[in-house]
Amino acid sequence: MCIREICSKEINLRIAMIGHKRYGSREGGVEVVVTELARRMVELGHEVTCYDRSGSDVMTGCAADCRGRVIDGVHVVPVKTIDKKGLAALSSSYFATRAAIKDRPDVIHYHAEGPCVPLPLAKLAGIRTVATIHGLDWQRAKWGRLASTYIKMGERAAATKADGLVVLSKSAQSYFQDVYGRTTTFIPNGIEPKQYRPVKQIKDKWGLDAGSYLLYLGRLVPEKRPELLIEAFKELDTEKRLVIAGGGSDTSEYETSLRVAAQGDPRVLFTGFVNGEPLEELYSNCYAYVLPSDVEGMPMSLLEAMAYGRCCVTSDIPECADVLAGNGVTFDKGSADSLRAALRDLLADSDHGRVLGAAAKAHVEKTYNWDSVVERTLELYST
Repeated sequence: MCIREICSKEINLRIAMIGHKRYGSREGGVEVVVTELARRMVELGHEVTCYDRSGSDVMTGCAADCRGRVIDGVHVVPVKTIDKKGLAALSSSYFATRAAIKDRPDVIHYHAEGPCVPLPLAKLAGIRTVATIHGLDWQRAKWGRLASTYIKMGERAAATKADGLVVLSKSAQSYFQDVYGRTTTFIPNGIEPKQYRPVKQIKDKWGLDAGSYLLYLGRLVPEKRPELLIEAFKELDTEKRLVIAGGGSDTSEYETSLRVAAQGDPRVLFTGFVNGEPLEELYSNCYAYVLPSDVEGMPMSLLEAMAYGRCCVTSDIPECADVLAGNGVTFDKGSADSLRAALRDLLADSDHGRVLGAAAKAHVEKTYNWDSVVERTLELYST
């Protein structure tokens, strides 16, 4: 995604951002971050242009809007995309970079590792570049050897060529220092305060009541380990349901395997991709939110669940545990037995879950503020 922005309150800068799929989308954390940064920077008087992918929408399968348009004051420009598995990010970031270079912004801001491969072209053109590493994407299980190698090229380009390098976790900060000798800037994601939304649509759609279900909400991809959650849940003696909300991402076979794994247990519900009011209701009314990931950057869904005051259960990887900061429950990464024990204890003590949920909400409202994220990002553009 490319965003043109302006980097200070006194000087209007034009900034290009590259790496997202759709401005305004909730397909993933990158899309949420870009949308929040862009619209807030526009409100501060900066000019921002986001370069969207063309082709079909990953979550809905619908054709993307291929018209240039202005949303929230942000210029949204679709770029040519080869709409095939493994080629969409590669092609869109290349054509977005070409378009941004032609337009001569003050800064091009790349998001995620793979889209950073053409970043050196912007450097050669004399344009300042900033890259945000949302996670070590080459580690994700959905990518084969060729795709992982390409993503690692983007990581190296960001580490060695970008003028500014942003990471979302302390562990990523250590990784870039150890592997590349590169100093990075730690700027975590932000989150908007959330208001409770009572049960309505989720009751009509899926028969869900407040507190009647555990919630997994995210992409159905191997590194997030929803199959581990299904395995752990199936042996729990509970009348609560397990809601698996989300769609696949280049992993249709894996999504099918999840449904096969859940067969025979009517308590497991797959909702598909959820947005809008049903999404807000799902967060607001779950007994607990569960994220069993092996690999994360800084999970926006975890921040959102905490902002809704939900008790959260995550694997003990630093990217999740650091966000919880003790205001939730962790289990041993990759262990269904450890996850099952954590869930069993939580189901047996609803008061403990409520206390943790309230603490989580207070923590994220104090710690993860979008205004601070925008201010620090703008400072990086101009240094």
